[in-house]
Amino acid sequence: MTETTAGAGAGTADWQAWQTSWDRQQEWYMPDREERFRVMLDMVEALVGPSPRVLDLACGTGSITDRLLGRFPDAVSTGVDLDPALLAIAEGTFAGDDRVTFVTADLKDPDWRAKLPYESYDAVLTATALHWLHSEPLAVLYGQVAELVRDGGVFMNADHMPDPSTPRINAADRAQRHARQDRAKAAGALDWADWWQLAAKDPVLAEPTAQRFAIYGEHADGDTPPAEWHARVLREKGFAEARTVWRSPSDGLVLAVKQAPST
Repeated sequence: MTETTAGAGAGTADWQAWQTSWDRQQEWYMPDREERFRVMLDMVEALVGPSPRVLDLACGTGSITDRLLGRFPDAVSTGVDLDPALLAIAEGTFAGDDRVTFVTADLKDPDWRAKLPYESYDAVLTATALHWLHSEPLAVLYGQVAELVRDGGVFMNADHMPDPSTPRINAADRAQRHARQDRAKAAGALDWADWWQLAAKDPVLAEPTAQRFAIYGEHADGDTPPAEWHARVLREKGFAEARTVWRSPSDGLVLAVKQAPST
């Protein structure tokens, strides 16, 4: 995306162009991003069916919602986030689609669930977002999520989950990833900082971008515990089963299943 294609004039924006630009920026960090989404939706279909009610947790621009509805046209999605710039892109992208609702809420607020349009969901899905939280508030959030997922429903979190027991493997993976990113950057790819600088220059996104940095600052200060920690805490918080269903050398997708109703 360039400055000339990002905005379509005062008061309007090319939301699809912003969505595509966000995807490319995220893929600079995670070239296997689509694979984790595919596995996530495979497991949604396998466990709760092709017409799920989904909570897109820390939804950003609605990347999960976009792929959800593309695969399952009868699904409905609630996206919740606090980032005003990413929510502006999400709301612009899905404007007029009555399958989608967006909610502005702080996941650290104990009452954030009161803003949701439904009391329960078939699936709660999140990707590359909850590493903003430290382990203690993340564990609290997992307990809140467990109360939102219906019996037989699922929760999935795809995020940075490095294994601290393998430092040499981690270092080799990190070096390879950085070399790949450097090559892509030299070829013109946008990184996180570049993307936000572009958003700050857009006539529509400039104000929500400034608000976003006032809320979050420049960088995340959360934790990245290993997948085993996520699975253990999810079981402690009320899920019957939890384990990794996909992983790369540095990231993982943990799936948790709520106890199905007895028959």
